[in-house]
Amino acid sequence: MVNPSKITEGGVEFSIGTFDGKAVTYDFQKILIYLDAKGKLLFGKHFKIYEEDHNVIMKLCHYFIKDIENCERHDIDPNKGILLSGPVGCGKTSLMRLLKFIVPLQRPYIVVPSRNIVFGFNHVGYKTIEDYGNSQFFCFDDLGVEPIGRHYGKDCNVLGEILLSRYEIFLKHNIKTHATTNLNAEELEDLYGNRVRSRMRQLFNLIAFDKHTNDKRK
Repeated sequence: MVNPSKITEGGVEFSIGTFDGKAVTYDFQKILIYLDAKGKLLFGKHFKIYEEDHNVIMKLCHYFIKDIENCERHDIDPNKGILLSGPVGCGKTSLMRLLKFIVPLQRPYIVVPSRNIVFGFNHVGYKTIEDYGNSQFFCFDDLGVEPIGRHYGKDCNVLGEILLSRYEIFLKHNIKTHATTNLNAEELEDLYGNRVRSRMRQLFNLIAFDKHTNDKRK
């Protein structure tokens, strides 16, 4: 039987908890050790987990491992997706690319830059909106900084339309959507409008870095 508490990376086995044959009891400190090692493999030896981010990472871990008790304590609905917000360079994208690896038996999501989706729309048109309104799991990276789409001279708020489609498949099939953003709720509403913002509240759990979090790229 597969032991989901043991993960092998680069020939090294990491333990992120204990498995009794039915369920895993996770150990947050062991998860941090694994994430640091996996991060260095993915992003280079400069990558590190910062202590100042432990609170955000812990909430994300509670969500991904489906720790119902702690999710309730932090007002996180495990049936919704994650909207991870924070200032530029705080590490949102890296964490969303990383966290799925602690639950290797769960269906993975694909991290896609929002601006690339708009570039695709500009090239092929409305089929792009259909492609991202399907049953695949996505994480839309840098939501809100993408340009307005334009196809054959017609403007389109591409990600706004996609979010409305994602809301429909969330209702019908419980297909989750994740996203990262540098914007706050008011800025998102200005960009996408009240209708989309209302749907986003139902699609996402908001987990936010402190607005004064350092730019880790410096």
